Amino acid sequence: MTNDLRRVVLCLAVWVCALPLLAQTGRVRVFGTVKDDAGEPLELVTVRHSGTAQLVLSNLQGRYEIFVSRGDSCTLIYGLIGYEQRKRKFVPLGDSLRLDVVLPSLVRTVDEAVVQAQHVQTDPMQRLQVGATEHMPSTTGNAVEELVATQAGVTSRNELSSQYNVRGGSFDENFVYLNGVELYRPMLVRSGEQEGLSVINSDMVGSIRFSNGGFGARYGDKMSSVLDITYKQPEAFEARLDASLLGASAYVGLGSKHVSFMTGLRYKTTEYLLSSTDTKAEYAPRFLDWQAYFSWRPNARWSVDVLANVNDNHYLFRPKDRETHFGTMDNPRTFRVYFDGQEKDAYRTYLGAVTLTHHFNAETYLALTGSAFSTNEHETYDISGQYWLQEATSQEELGVGTYMEHARGRLQARVVQGGLTFRTRLTGHTIMAGAGWQAEKIRERTREWEMRDSMGYSLPYNPEQLSLIYSLSAHEEINTTRWHLYAQDMWRMHPAAGLLNVTYGVRLSHWSWNGETLVSPRLSLGFIPAAADSWTLRGAIGMYYQAPFYKELRDTTMAGGISTVRLNKDIRAQRSWQVIVGGDYSFKALDRPFRFTAEAYYKNLSRLIPYSVSGVRTVYLGHNMAKGYAVGVDFKLFGEFVPGTDSWVTLSIMQTREQIDGTWLPRPTDGRYALSLFFTDYFPGTTRWKLTLKAAVADGLPFGPPHSERANQRFRAPAYKRVDVGMSYRLLGSDDEHTTARRRFVNSIWLGVDAFNLFGISNVSSYYWVTDITGTRYAVPNYLTGRLISARISIAF
Repeated sequence: MTNDLRRVVLCLAVWVCALPLLAQTGRVRVFGTVKDDAGEPLELVTVRHSGTAQLVLSNLQGRYEIFVSRGDSCTLIYGLIGYEQRKRKFVPLGDSLRLDVVLPSLVRTVDEAVVQAQHVQTDPMQRLQVGATEHMPSTTGNAVEELVATQAGVTSRNELSSQYNVRGGSFDENFVYLNGVELYRPMLVRSGEQEGLSVINSDMVGSIRFSNGGFGARYGDKMSSVLDITYKQPEAFEARLDASLLGASAYVGLGSKHVSFMTGLRYKTTEYLLSSTDTKAEYAPRFLDWQAYFSWRPNARWSVDVLANVNDNHYLFRPKDRETHFGTMDNPRTFRVYFDGQEKDAYRTYLGAVTLTHHFNAETYLALTGSAFSTNEHETYDISGQYWLQEATSQEELGVGTYMEHARGRLQARVVQGGLTFRTRLTGHTIMAGAGWQAEKIRERTREWEMRDSMGYSLPYNPEQLSLIYSLSAHEEINTTRWHLYAQDMWRMHPAAGLLNVTYGVRLSHWSWNGETLVSPRLSLGFIPAAADSWTLRGAIGMYYQAPFYKELRDTTMAGGISTVRLNKDIRAQRSWQVIVGGDYSFKALDRPFRFTAEAYYKNLSRLIPYSVSGVRTVYLGHNMAKGYAVGVDFKLFGEFVPGTDSWVTLSIMQTREQIDGTWLPRPTDGRYALSLFFTDYFPGTTRWKLTLKAAVADGLPFGPPHSERANQRFRAPAYKRVDVGMSYRLLGSDDEHTTARRRFVNSIWLGVDAFNLFGISNVSSYYWVTDITGTRYAVPNYLTGRLISARISIAF
């Protein structure tokens, strides 16, 4: 038989065998994986059967499954916002067919700025872009926290501090996790001038997840927000050097298939920034942070991660004089002070953590984590001042006096944690469970007082004796333990109506100090309609607690003119029932991707511990004596305002109030509105120049005289308004045509100039209160930093 004849017979045989299959009726299972052009699986890709209403979405691993009619020509369309669309046309035969698809990103690379595809958010945790922190003008050196402060519902009113308020909550209501370990801050810090570097090193960050409410049961007992940071694991050598008039940093990372290591050293000084304030002084703030992260993966089953951090902060302040002009056009005032003395503070913190993880398979693991945190804080100051308060035009004396402030504060804290975390994925379910234990030992020794003399009389005036206007003594120690359990399931369903994501769970915790056991149920929903996949709808409800830490326990009692601190054994956790509804709408305008987000929320607050804010220190009254609420709406528009770069603008409107002794008062965080803009741009026709602009307008917060009743804190500070602009120029890039092989070791060199407080607006951080012999009080504003120009350089290897 010739070869041609063999081919004819073979073709006939195949055709005859295929006839029964073609004649069959039924469905064919089409499945596969969708990945991006970097090989990463893509979640929530729409897989649509053209000409029908059939639509499915890929899961977290990029996998999908759809059934089509056998024998008919079929076209599947794969799409995701921010990626190129792909079509696959075929004739389905047999029982199943695998189709793996790659969706190229619509990324437009403008030098080093890469516009990533917009992530679809179906749960309360949003992913922030790590790259947005590069070339961003920063006054604190804590770029991640400054990035968080630009998000919807988040406000910051002090450029010297990295602390922020979320939806009417205090600074203490925000959780921060680093590689699954809760982070703590020094507790004696009074002002942004004293605040050093946070633990989070932006050069080492791999992912940023943030929730401004409605977060799941896996996260602990706080009432406002969660910031979840995960460090990256470099696979090759990388390094970076940064320097500016505000400090310097160095970072080195290296890795291979089984081992990765990173270390970073940061130095910060705010001496240059503080030179623009009203108080002329010798400033010597020195903040140093070192950390290292080591990861070892000997095989596919085991991994070991080790994190170490040392943070050493020193603040030296020798004031000389101050002149502040305030008041109105019709009633101007001048306040002059001549100082003597100094303030010397030191805050040293240490953090170590080890995680041992056993991976049963790609979907299941069990992790054992242990960590230890230690802080040693010293606060010492003796400052006296002679002050004059005058009417600015007539120079009429309104008040002349002397004051002296004294403090000796010592605080030591040790926190040891251990925990187990289990996670597995079943069909449509991602199940997490965990248990943890924590021991706390805190010791405080504080003695502080303030003397005021006005018009030759000490205040408060007493003809029989010399009295102090304020005096406090604290000599306390606490040694307690906590434990917690939680279980959470994220159930992802694909009904014909679209994708439904349900996350539900419960958290159980106990504290030995007061014997209180807390049960916190939480539920969130996310839905993407099949008929309108550009919409994402979300909702969440749950009970959240603010478990007290040391500061909430401090209750003061007056005896013999001295306020003495005692720890309240009957304190209870503050409680918040929260309801959140909202969603996203993704669209294109001017052929560029955008996403509009809107959320409304209501918090029913009970068992509140009232507090006041002095600088950045929160001072609690030490009793559960109030109830309240917070209600508001947040809006965010995110997208390519300029082609090739991501920008966003947010607007928040809210109100939070509390009832104390039958009287409703605005809470200290009642900022009724906030507007924020984060804008990036490149110069037309060139990729070397980049501009980053941060702008914020936030309503002023309520305040009142220090050491006074909450009912007396009914004043409101002026709005906080600030614009920072950074201009960056790429001097060298690894892809530049003129770069030689030797110079390619240097990946890029960027030069930058930052204009802080571009419009020179005088923002108020706090008030100094002057009292005359008649008891009349004058609130003299303490202004934040003025306009400054700074230079920086960044070299990446």
